[in-house]
Amino acid sequence: MPELPEVETTRRGIEPHVVGQRVTKVVVRDRRLRWPVPESFEPSIVGNTIVSVDRRAKYLIVDVGEGHFLIHLGMSGSLRILPTLIEPEAHDHVDVIFENGTAMRYNDPRRFGSMHWVDGNPAEHWLLAELGPEPLSEAFNASWLHDLARRRKGPVKNFIMQQSVVVGVGNIYASEALFISGIHPNRPAGRVSRERYARLVDAIKLTLSQAIEVGGTTLRDFVDANGAPGYFSQKLKVYGRDGEACVECGRAIRKRVIGQRSSFFCPTCQR
Repeated sequence: MPELPEVETTRRGIEPHVVGQRVTKVVVRDRRLRWPVPESFEPSIVGNTIVSVDRRAKYLIVDVGEGHFLIHLGMSGSLRILPTLIEPEAHDHVDVIFENGTAMRYNDPRRFGSMHWVDGNPAEHWLLAELGPEPLSEAFNASWLHDLARRRKGPVKNFIMQQSVVVGVGNIYASEALFISGIHPNRPAGRVSRERYARLVDAIKLTLSQAIEVGGTTLRDFVDANGAPGYFSQKLKVYGRDGEACVECGRAIRKRVIGQRSSFFCPTCQR
């Protein structure tokens, strides 16, 4: 599924094409997303001009002056900027059409994504209100992690993937950051020192920043706003490399299911 770097790549891709554009029409071809698109969605947006496109966790927040609409890409969603003359395909569920003849088209084969209209402060919306800090912000630091982790017996990998702890650290990036920081994914979160959490915070920030810079990770069907795939998968050190040699010590990378997710690690480099 699109993770935080893919969503940020999408945000950066669509922003220059939509900000300042007036919405003339919204076409909803299939309301059956994860939560049904309400009938009030289209009239709330039409006639307004896009002010900004922001991101909170894996949600895109589109400001149209009189309110906001939230977009979540789910497991297989993507946004493209296209001329309105291009005919929609089978899984193109929503078009936001602009005065200049282009459309922001939402495609989602599995329909696990969602769109929501928000009248008030989007930070107070029920989908966003309980989220933890952004991983690239100063609020996400070793003290925050270490304090939250006290007396927690569950695996540290599960801990850093909790959205109330820090947003956007999905399975791929958790595995990569734990490898870089030398922490075994199954180590109890409460048994990681502040110093090691400092290394983990740095590793998470580095991993996500690098992924954003190169356009995200392609593992299935992620594409950016121009239809181009992300390329961070070419840089993965452990994820998906079960049985291959560790890039640091040469020992075989192992795979273990932790918290119902496949986890990849080096038994020598990670303790």
